[in-house]
Amino acid sequence: MSLEKDIMLADVRSEHQRALINILYTYYYLVDQMNDLFKNNEVTRQQYNVLRILKRHHPHHISVNVIKRSMFDKMSDVSRIVERLRIKGLVNRQSGQKDKRSVDVSITDKGIELLQIMDPQVDTLGKLLGNLTEPETLMLNQLLDKIRSCDETTHISGSTHTHHSDEKIITLAALKL
Repeated sequence: MSLEKDIMLADVRSEHQRALINILYTYYYLVDQMNDLFKNNEVTRQQYNVLRILKRHHPHHISVNVIKRSMFDKMSDVSRIVERLRIKGLVNRQSGQKDKRSVDVSITDKGIELLQIMDPQVDTLGKLLGNLTEPETLMLNQLLDKIRSCDETTHISGSTHTHHSDEKIITLAALKL
């Protein structure tokens, strides 16, 4: 599989640009594989992410804001995701105990059962990287970490941005890839 052949990439100005395109192309390839797995369980990737975050805090409730900070996809409408999960019986929602304007969420037994059913399936996602050796995988992780550490607080546009890497790392680790 070659990036140039897969997407007929010819006009690349630098190896850095090729690497960026390759990372994005690989991201979408992996997401497509994940979407198929989640679709079979009638949840989206974002819904699965919310369930994993809630399971980590079980049996306690957490606010929608805490969930949002822990999400990989900052564009996700967490309130809408939570409502869809509530309709499926996978989470409970209630008004916040300290602030009635906030919403607290917890995972239900049905939500935990779904995650238990999905765990072996999610474990198979690690096979997507099965053609890499252990040293190659270590190097890939180090290079990806290096890319993100370039400037942890600034976007290219110059606006400040705070990462919530610890929560994301914990959620990724829960995927057991």
